[in-house]
Amino acid sequence: MIDSFIEKLKYDTFLTLETTPMHEPTFEPIIEKIAQFGLDKKVDGFSTTDNPLARLKFNAFFGALKLQTRFTKPVITTMSMRDRNKVALQSDLLGANAYDLRTILCLTGDPASASDQPAVKGVFEGNSTLLLEIIQCFNAGIDYSGKPFKTQPKPIYPFAVCNAHANTPKNLMKKMATKIEHGAVGIITQPVYSVENATMLLELLKDAKSAANKEQSHTQLILGFFPIVKLRTAQFLAAHVPGIYVPPLWMEKLAKAKKISEEEEKKVGFELSRNAFLALKKVHPKIHMMSANNFELVADLLQS
Repeated sequence: MIDSFIEKLKYDTFLTLETTPMHEPTFEPIIEKIAQFGLDKKVDGFSTTDNPLARLKFNAFFGALKLQTRFTKPVITTMSMRDRNKVALQSDLLGANAYDLRTILCLTGDPASASDQPAVKGVFEGNSTLLLEIIQCFNAGIDYSGKPFKTQPKPIYPFAVCNAHANTPKNLMKKMATKIEHGAVGIITQPVYSVENATMLLELLKDAKSAANKEQSHTQLILGFFPIVKLRTAQFLAAHVPGIYVPPLWMEKLAKAKKISEEEEKKVGFELSRNAFLALKKVHPKIHMMSANNFELVADLLQS
Protein backbone atom coordinates (compact mmCIF):
# COMPACT_ATOMS: atom_id res chain seq x y z
CA MET A 1 0.00 0.00 0.00
CA ILE A 2 2.69 2.51 0.98
CA ASP A 3 5.04 1.64 -1.88
CA SER A 4 2.27 1.96 -4.51
CA PHE A 5 1.32 5.32 -2.93
CA ILE A 6 4.87 6.59 -3.50
CA GLU A 7 4.95 5.20 -7.04
CA LYS A 8 1.71 7.05 -7.81
CA LEU A 9 3.29 10.25 -6.52
CA LYS A 10 6.19 9.81 -8.95
CA TYR A 11 4.30 8.96 -12.10
CA ASP A 12 0.60 9.75 -11.85
CA THR A 13 -2.02 12.15 -10.55
CA PHE A 14 -1.92 12.49 -6.78
CA LEU A 15 -4.39 13.95 -4.28
CA THR A 16 -4.15 13.92 -0.50
CA LEU A 17 -6.45 15.41 2.14
CA GLU A 18 -5.24 17.08 5.32
CA THR A 19 -6.99 16.33 8.61
CA THR A 20 -6.49 18.29 11.81
CA PRO A 21 -7.06 16.26 14.99
CA MET A 22 -9.33 17.95 17.52
CA HIS A 23 -8.89 19.06 21.10
CA GLU A 24 -10.70 15.90 22.17
CA PRO A 25 -9.80 12.35 23.29
CA THR A 26 -11.29 10.98 20.06
CA PHE A 27 -10.70 11.06 16.31
CA GLU A 28 -13.99 9.45 15.30
CA PRO A 29 -15.93 12.61 14.27
CA ILE A 30 -13.30 13.35 11.61
CA ILE A 31 -13.44 9.79 10.30
CA GLU A 32 -17.24 9.83 10.16
CA LYS A 33 -17.31 13.14 8.26
CA ILE A 34 -14.85 11.82 5.70
CA ALA A 35 -16.99 8.71 5.27
CA GLN A 36 -20.21 10.76 5.13
CA PHE A 37 -18.96 12.76 2.14
CA GLY A 38 -17.24 9.79 0.51
CA LEU A 39 -13.90 11.56 0.45
CA ASP A 40 -11.98 8.34 1.07
CA LYS A 41 -13.00 7.28 -2.45
CA LYS A 42 -11.80 10.54 -4.00
CA VAL A 43 -8.30 10.87 -2.56
CA ASP A 44 -5.14 8.76 -2.68
CA GLY A 45 -4.32 9.30 0.97
CA PHE A 46 -4.56 11.57 3.98
CA SER A 47 -2.37 13.55 6.33
CA THR A 48 -2.64 14.34 10.03
CA THR A 49 -1.28 17.54 11.54
CA ASP A 50 0.86 17.61 14.69
CA ASN A 51 -0.47 20.14 17.21
CA PRO A 52 -0.39 23.13 14.81
CA LEU A 53 0.38 26.48 16.44
CA ALA A 54 1.49 24.42 19.47
CA ARG A 55 -2.20 24.00 20.38
CA LEU A 56 -3.06 20.75 22.14
CA LYS A 57 -4.75 18.22 19.84
CA PHE A 58 -5.30 14.46 19.53
CA ASN A 59 -2.03 12.69 18.67
CA ALA A 60 -1.11 12.75 14.97
CA PHE A 61 0.17 9.15 14.94
CA PHE A 62 -2.93 7.69 16.56
CA GLY A 63 -5.11 9.73 14.21
CA ALA A 64 -3.11 8.43 11.26
CA LEU A 65 -3.50 4.86 12.47
CA LYS A 66 -7.26 5.26 12.77
CA LEU A 67 -7.53 6.72 9.27
CA GLN A 68 -5.33 4.03 7.77
CA THR A 69 -7.22 1.24 9.53
CA ARG A 70 -10.68 2.54 8.57
CA PHE A 71 -10.01 3.47 4.94
CA THR A 72 -7.02 1.25 4.03
CA LYS A 73 -5.21 4.22 2.56
CA PRO A 74 -1.80 5.69 3.43
CA VAL A 75 -1.55 8.62 5.81
CA ILE A 76 1.27 11.17 5.83
CA THR A 77 1.90 11.68 9.54
CA THR A 78 3.30 15.05 10.57
CA MET A 79 6.19 15.19 13.06
CA SER A 80 7.28 18.50 14.56
CA MET A 81 10.75 19.20 15.92
CA ARG A 82 9.17 21.53 18.47
CA ASP A 83 7.93 18.85 20.89
CA ARG A 84 10.49 16.02 20.72
CA ASN A 85 14.17 15.45 21.27
CA LYS A 86 16.20 12.92 19.26
CA VAL A 87 15.22 10.05 21.55
CA ALA A 88 11.48 10.73 21.29
CA LEU A 89 11.66 11.30 17.52
CA GLN A 90 13.37 7.97 16.95
CA SER A 91 11.17 6.11 19.40
CA ASP A 92 8.04 7.37 17.64
CA LEU A 93 9.46 6.33 14.26
CA LEU A 94 10.21 2.82 15.55
CA GLY A 95 6.71 2.36 16.92
CA ALA A 96 5.11 3.81 13.80
CA ASN A 97 7.15 1.48 11.61
CA ALA A 98 5.52 -1.56 13.19
CA TYR A 99 2.07 -0.21 12.22
CA ASP A 100 3.13 0.70 8.67
CA LEU A 101 2.96 4.43 9.32
CA ARG A 102 5.92 5.13 7.08
CA THR A 103 5.13 8.36 5.25
CA ILE A 104 6.33 11.18 7.50
CA LEU A 105 5.97 14.94 7.00
CA CYS A 106 8.99 16.56 8.60
CA LEU A 107 8.35 20.00 10.13
CA THR A 108 10.37 22.33 12.28
CA GLY A 109 7.10 23.40 13.92
CA ASP A 110 5.38 26.58 15.00
CA PRO A 111 6.88 28.49 17.95
CA ALA A 112 5.92 27.28 21.41
CA SER A 113 4.94 30.86 22.29
CA ALA A 114 1.78 30.38 20.22
CA SER A 115 0.58 27.55 22.47
CA ASP A 116 -2.67 27.45 24.41
CA GLN A 117 -0.91 25.62 27.25
CA PRO A 118 0.81 27.46 30.12
CA ALA A 119 4.58 28.06 30.05
CA VAL A 120 5.27 25.67 27.15
CA LYS A 121 8.91 25.35 26.10
CA GLY A 122 9.97 24.23 22.64
CA VAL A 123 12.57 21.49 22.28
CA PHE A 124 13.92 22.33 18.81
CA GLU A 125 17.10 20.23 18.91
CA GLY A 126 17.25 21.01 15.22
CA ASN A 127 15.04 21.99 12.31
CA SER A 128 13.23 19.62 9.97
CA THR A 129 16.54 18.72 8.30
CA LEU A 130 17.53 16.80 11.44
CA LEU A 131 14.43 14.62 11.16
CA LEU A 132 15.21 14.00 7.48
CA GLU A 133 18.70 12.90 8.55
CA ILE A 134 17.28 10.57 11.21
CA ILE A 135 15.04 8.96 8.60
CA GLN A 136 18.03 8.53 6.28
CA CYS A 137 19.79 6.67 9.10
CA PHE A 138 16.77 4.42 9.73
CA ASN A 139 16.60 3.57 6.04
CA ALA A 140 20.27 2.59 6.25
CA GLY A 141 19.52 0.27 9.20
CA ILE A 142 21.05 2.38 11.95
CA ASP A 143 19.84 4.87 14.54
CA TYR A 144 21.07 8.47 14.61
CA SER A 145 24.03 7.51 16.80
CA GLY A 146 25.12 4.94 14.23
CA LYS A 147 24.04 1.90 16.26
CA PRO A 148 22.61 -0.81 13.93
CA PHE A 149 19.17 -2.31 14.41
CA LYS A 150 19.00 -6.10 14.58
CA THR A 151 15.79 -5.87 12.54
CA GLN A 152 15.90 -3.58 9.52
CA PRO A 153 13.09 -0.98 9.70
CA LYS A 154 10.68 -0.98 6.79
CA PRO A 155 11.44 1.89 4.37
CA ILE A 156 10.32 5.32 5.57
CA TYR A 157 9.32 7.95 3.01
CA PRO A 158 9.93 11.51 4.24
CA PHE A 159 8.00 14.53 3.00
CA ALA A 160 8.90 18.18 3.55
CA VAL A 161 7.23 21.57 3.15
CA CYS A 162 8.07 24.89 1.55
CA ASN A 163 6.56 28.32 1.08
CA ALA A 164 4.59 29.02 -2.08
CA HIS A 165 5.86 32.58 -2.43
CA ALA A 166 9.02 34.49 -1.58
CA ASN A 167 10.31 37.96 -2.33
CA THR A 168 13.63 36.30 -3.20
CA PRO A 169 12.84 33.11 -5.14
CA LYS A 170 16.49 32.02 -5.01
CA ASN A 171 16.22 31.58 -1.23
CA LEU A 172 13.14 29.39 -1.72
CA MET A 173 15.07 27.32 -4.28
CA LYS A 174 17.95 26.81 -1.84
CA LYS A 175 15.58 25.52 0.83
CA MET A 176 14.10 23.10 -1.71
CA ALA A 177 17.62 21.94 -2.59
CA THR A 178 18.38 21.19 1.06
CA LYS A 179 15.26 19.04 1.36
CA ILE A 180 16.11 17.21 -1.87
CA GLU A 181 19.66 16.56 -0.63
CA HIS A 182 18.23 15.00 2.52
CA GLY A 183 15.97 12.58 0.70
CA ALA A 184 12.49 14.16 0.70
CA VAL A 185 10.28 12.22 -1.71
CA GLY A 186 7.73 15.03 -1.83
CA ILE A 187 7.72 18.74 -1.03
CA ILE A 188 4.29 20.10 -0.10
CA THR A 189 3.86 23.82 -0.68
CA GLN A 190 1.82 26.36 1.17
CA PRO A 191 -1.50 27.03 -0.62
CA VAL A 192 -1.17 28.10 -4.26
CA TYR A 193 -3.86 30.16 -6.03
CA SER A 194 -2.59 30.78 -9.54
CA VAL A 195 -1.05 28.93 -12.48
CA GLU A 196 1.73 31.51 -12.54
CA ASN A 197 2.65 30.72 -8.93
CA ALA A 198 2.58 26.97 -9.63
CA THR A 199 4.75 27.36 -12.74
CA MET A 200 7.31 29.38 -10.79
CA LEU A 201 7.48 26.69 -8.08
CA LEU A 202 7.97 23.93 -10.66
CA GLU A 203 10.83 25.87 -12.24
CA LEU A 204 12.38 26.41 -8.81
CA LEU A 205 12.19 22.66 -8.17
CA LYS A 206 14.16 21.99 -11.37
CA ASP A 207 16.77 24.54 -10.31
CA ALA A 208 16.87 23.03 -6.82
CA LYS A 209 17.55 19.54 -8.19
CA SER A 210 20.39 20.98 -10.25
CA ALA A 211 21.80 22.87 -7.25
CA ALA A 212 21.65 19.68 -5.18
CA ASN A 213 23.35 17.73 -7.99
CA LYS A 214 20.36 15.41 -8.06
CA GLU A 215 18.85 16.08 -11.48
CA GLN A 216 17.57 12.47 -11.57
CA SER A 217 15.91 12.77 -8.16
CA HIS A 218 12.31 11.59 -7.96
CA THR A 219 11.44 14.34 -5.46
CA GLN A 220 8.01 15.64 -6.44
CA LEU A 221 6.37 18.99 -5.86
CA ILE A 222 2.89 18.76 -4.33
CA LEU A 223 0.87 21.95 -4.60
CA GLY A 224 -0.95 22.92 -1.44
CA PHE A 225 -4.49 24.22 -1.92
CA PHE A 226 -6.88 25.75 0.62
CA PRO A 227 -10.29 26.70 -0.82
CA ILE A 228 -11.36 30.22 0.15
CA VAL A 229 -15.05 31.12 0.43
CA LYS A 230 -14.77 34.10 2.80
CA LEU A 231 -13.00 37.44 2.55
CA ARG A 232 -11.89 37.00 6.17
CA THR A 233 -10.05 33.78 5.27
CA ALA A 234 -8.33 35.41 2.30
CA GLN A 235 -7.21 38.35 4.42
CA PHE A 236 -5.93 36.09 7.19
CA LEU A 237 -3.92 33.90 4.82
CA ALA A 238 -2.45 36.88 3.00
CA ALA A 239 -1.58 38.89 6.10
CA HIS A 240 -0.68 36.32 8.75
CA VAL A 241 0.59 33.15 7.05
CA PRO A 242 4.12 33.55 5.64
CA GLY A 243 4.81 32.25 2.17
CA ILE A 244 1.30 32.55 0.72
CA TYR A 245 0.24 34.88 -2.07
CA VAL A 246 -3.50 35.47 -2.47
CA PRO A 247 -4.14 37.37 -5.75
CA PRO A 248 -5.51 40.88 -5.17
CA LEU A 249 -8.33 40.09 -7.63
CA TRP A 250 -9.63 37.50 -5.14
CA MET A 251 -9.73 40.15 -2.42
CA GLU A 252 -11.58 42.59 -4.67
CA LYS A 253 -14.20 40.06 -5.79
CA LEU A 254 -14.78 38.71 -2.29
CA ALA A 255 -15.05 42.22 -0.81
CA LYS A 256 -17.60 43.21 -3.46
CA ALA A 257 -19.60 40.02 -2.92
CA LYS A 258 -19.55 40.41 0.87
CA LYS A 259 -21.29 43.78 0.53
CA ILE A 260 -24.14 42.02 -1.28
CA SER A 261 -24.67 39.09 1.09
CA GLU A 262 -22.97 36.25 2.90
CA GLU A 263 -24.41 33.83 0.35
CA GLU A 264 -22.98 35.81 -2.55
CA GLU A 265 -19.59 35.92 -0.81
CA LYS A 266 -19.61 32.13 -0.48
CA LYS A 267 -20.74 31.67 -4.08
CA VAL A 268 -18.00 33.92 -5.47
CA GLY A 269 -15.33 32.35 -3.26
CA PHE A 270 -16.35 28.87 -4.30
CA GLU A 271 -16.21 29.81 -7.98
CA LEU A 272 -12.76 31.35 -7.57
CA SER A 273 -11.54 28.30 -5.67
CA ARG A 274 -13.04 25.81 -8.12
CA ASN A 275 -11.54 27.55 -11.15
CA ALA A 276 -8.13 27.79 -9.51
CA PHE A 277 -8.21 24.14 -8.45
CA LEU A 278 -9.13 22.93 -11.94
CA ALA A 279 -6.45 25.13 -13.51
CA LEU A 280 -3.78 23.88 -11.11
CA LYS A 281 -4.73 20.25 -11.83
CA LYS A 282 -4.10 20.85 -15.54
CA VAL A 283 -0.66 22.32 -14.87
CA HIS A 284 0.45 19.88 -12.17
CA PRO A 285 -2.02 17.21 -10.96
CA LYS A 286 -0.31 16.57 -7.63
CA ILE A 287 -2.24 18.44 -4.94
CA HIS A 288 -2.54 18.42 -1.16
CA MET A 289 -5.97 19.68 -0.09
CA MET A 290 -6.26 21.66 3.16
CA SER A 291 -9.57 22.86 4.57
CA ALA A 292 -9.41 23.11 8.39
CA ASN A 293 -11.65 20.00 8.43
CA ASN A 294 -14.32 21.62 6.23
CA PHE A 295 -14.91 18.32 4.45
CA GLU A 296 -18.25 19.34 2.98
CA LEU A 297 -16.52 22.15 1.11
CA VAL A 298 -13.84 19.76 -0.14
CA ALA A 299 -16.51 17.30 -1.32
CA ASP A 300 -18.30 20.07 -3.24
CA LEU A 301 -15.02 21.17 -4.81
CA LEU A 302 -14.08 17.67 -5.92
CA GLN A 303 -17.51 17.14 -7.47
CA SER A 304 -17.17 20.22 -9.65
